[in-house]
Amino acid sequence: MTAPAVARLATIRRNRFTIGQAVRLAVLIAGLLLVLYPLAWVIGSSFKSDAEIASNISVLPTEFTASHYTAGWNSFDVSFTRFFINSSVIALLTVVANAVSCLVAAYAFARLRFPMRGFWFAIMIGTLLLPGDVLIIPQYIVFNTLGWIDTPLLPLIVPKALATEAFFVFLMVQFMRGIPRDLDEAATIDGCSPYGVFWHVILPLSRPALVTTAIFSFIWTWNDFFTQLVYLNDLEDYTVPIALRLFIDSTGQSSLGAMFAMSVLSLLPVFLFFVAFQRMLVEGINTSGLKG
Repeated sequence: MTAPAVARLATIRRNRFTIGQAVRLAVLIAGLLLVLYPLAWVIGSSFKSDAEIASNISVLPTEFTASHYTAGWNSFDVSFTRFFINSSVIALLTVVANAVSCLVAAYAFARLRFPMRGFWFAIMIGTLLLPGDVLIIPQYIVFNTLGWIDTPLLPLIVPKALATEAFFVFLMVQFMRGIPRDLDEAATIDGCSPYGVFWHVILPLSRPALVTTAIFSFIWTWNDFFTQLVYLNDLEDYTVPIALRLFIDSTGQSSLGAMFAMSVLSLLPVFLFFVAFQRMLVEGINTSGLKG
């Protein structure tokens, strides 16, 4: 094949590759716009008047107004600051409780030898098949007997400190199984007890799994509506998801502008938390062991 023919063939291949890239990029952009449109519409609607929200389906408002943010923040007898504080406290305590309890339980299942370990691990995995709606009634009866209703930290935080989130236990168990046991044996030879192995070997290497647990715990708790609605009855104890529901009263009247404005603000903590730890989240999901 002559040199000009080779050059033409290379040019055709480059053009085909470029066209293929352009098509894939266009498809990705179209999908991204489709996914982000509802979020963009909510943000745009927070700057529209209530009348325009019902009539204008475009993202951009025709008449820009930021009054909904002030009105929404002070719509109730309790400022929205209180709701954000309640959600932050509950979410952060849940993160700590889930991370600590699930890590300890996962270490026991992944590294320690005890009677009927496989049976108890199977029981733990089996709890993943139980919907939360099935468990809420017996849980409510137990917590009501203990006098924990209307005490927001007890029914929402204490169960998390008992490693009741089987998903996170399973996640950490799978991660720990990828850590070479040679490290445990080396630490044992150096005089470490099982507690020392956990503290000096497993805990530092489990950071990606801990961050993954922390991110999902924070997001799920921050967005939780049903569980918090069941156990929280006082306005001062309400969290952000329950407070957003207050913008629609029993008569069906709603303050859509204020509700959208507060919804936008409620997304910021989750977004910032995810952005801060996204690299470690991907590492925690993808890591199957140690490389090097």
